[in-house]
Amino acid sequence: MAGHSQAMVEKMQLRQGYRNVWHTDLTNAVAADLPWCCLSLWCGPCVSYMLRRRALYNDMSRYVCCAGYMPCSGKCGESQCPEVCLATEVFCCFGNSVASTRFLLQDEFNIQTTQCDNCIIAFMFFLQQLACICSLVACIVGNSELSDVAHVISCMSNLVYWTVCSCMQTQHKVEMDKRDGTFNTMSAPPMQEMSRW
Repeated sequence: MAGHSQAMVEKMQLRQGYRNVWHTDLTNAVAADLPWCCLSLWCGPCVSYMLRRRALYNDMSRYVCCAGYMPCSGKCGESQCPEVCLATEVFCCFGNSVASTRFLLQDEFNIQTTQCDNCIIAFMFFLQQLACICSLVACIVGNSELSDVAHVISCMSNLVYWTVCSCMQTQHKVEMDKRDGTFNTMSAPPMQEMSRW
């Protein structure tokens, strides 16, 4: 376990030196592909399944639970039935599923996470922790007003979590569209010259 943790720390440190950036950052993901962003908001696990499969070039023999980034990776019988294991991962460990696909793409394309993306992700984690702490305090104290505040913070935390995961998945899709040559960008037509007869 300690060796796995050390390897993950080294991998994260290596990622900080990557020079490429995402084709779209989290703040522009909605504008980059609005329909996909909406789909990933309303059906996150299904989108996560499709994106992981696509990140593996549709070769499920390459599948490892949580892309090899978690201690359970490689110990879940993935080689016997990778499709079932991936479906279990995206429904039971949705956040890890999204993060693992992100790490896969970052490692494949040497993509760094921007400071803005880091702030958004950190804010999401902060809200989740705050919601948990407030819920625990409200439970211990037994105060109904504090319980109401904890519920509001929990709702805000869930809203931010699902929004950030949706934007991340859109970011992943745009990156793979670029990789696969299916990314459509609007650009000015090339310069034309008039011919003289």
